[in-house]
Amino acid sequence: MATRLAARPDRPAAVRAALAVEGRLFAALVVLRVVVLAAAVVVSLVADGGVGDWDRPVAGGVLLGVMTLWTAFATWAYRDAGRRGVALLVADLAVALAMLGLTPLVKGDGYAATIPGFWVMGALLAWGVRFRAPGGLVAGVLLAGTDLLLRETVVGANWANAFLLLIGGPIVGYVCGSLQQLTAERDEAQRAAATAAERARLARVVHDGVLQVLALVQRRGAEIGGEAAELGRLAGEQEEALRSLVRAQDGPDGGPVGTRDLAEALTRLGSRPGVEVAVPGHEVPLPARRATEVVAVVTEALDNAARHAPGARAWVLLEAWGGTVEVVVRDDGPGIADGRLEEAAAQGRLGVSQSIRGRAADLGGTAALTTGPTGTVWTLTVPGGDA
Repeated sequence: MATRLAARPDRPAAVRAALAVEGRLFAALVVLRVVVLAAAVVVSLVADGGVGDWDRPVAGGVLLGVMTLWTAFATWAYRDAGRRGVALLVADLAVALAMLGLTPLVKGDGYAATIPGFWVMGALLAWGVRFRAPGGLVAGVLLAGTDLLLRETVVGANWANAFLLLIGGPIVGYVCGSLQQLTAERDEAQRAAATAAERARLARVVHDGVLQVLALVQRRGAEIGGEAAELGRLAGEQEEALRSLVRAQDGPDGGPVGTRDLAEALTRLGSRPGVEVAVPGHEVPLPARRATEVVAVVTEALDNAARHAPGARAWVLLEAWGGTVEVVVRDDGPGIADGRLEEAAAQGRLGVSQSIRGRAADLGGTAALTTGPTGTVWTLTVPGGDA
């Protein structure tokens, strides 16, 4: 069950890595619990004169039986990540403390070895694995403190055992946290490598096929003239956009590198028929990836206007202030009919829902729409910093 939980794809990568590491460590604790249980039974038979010298030997046998049953139960319970909650960890530690606390009643005063002995390591290390170093320290303090407080005489060996309890839990907790972090980083590196390889493959496919076709359409459209020239111009814009995506493979995260002047990039859109662009008289630098996405949103809005309102004029206005960038795209077409955007989304046409609103949301901004008989206005507002 723990393996299934760790492998669920809907969980974040860090959570899956944490559950996987916890599962393996708790599986190792199963073996440890059995070993220390056997050691506790053997020590009980030979230490302090054996069972025959105990004040209450029958009660001691009952305690050993409880330890055996709890070991079997813990083996089953810790196997499922869904059961490894606070209640189970508290119960585990409470049983270990109870075994320590009942030792004087069973063995009498002046005992040397507690009945559970190193069996309490199961609960101690479980707290370290589940709650990391702080949890291991808390469990160690409670176990060591209980052991020392119940003794009439504390000798050097008792202090040494307490010291081991105090450092054992935190060390295991620290190791568990480090393993989880390393596992998450390894998984992230593997995903990044696989993503980079897939991007490179797609870039080759685009370069060998789509880019060459778009370049041919642009060249032939310019030669033929007329409406074909407009088709060639549009093909040229798409070729440039695709080449930018291909060059973006140089970025460490698959995005364009450096900064880009958004004002200059939007000014290029003024070459479109019927489009006027107004930008500040200074540069508006943005991280290249963010600027590219903003230009893509504006381009999609202009394409929609040209597609659904032929002959309409369009205006693009760029403003930047206080770490915020706002781009307004307005046209004087007939507007968008009520319910048309929802109908288009239902038909699988994602120009507005994904290319405009989706991109704006990915950038941490908004894309507000105002439409009516006098035209359509898109107001794109995004933060000016890194995405």
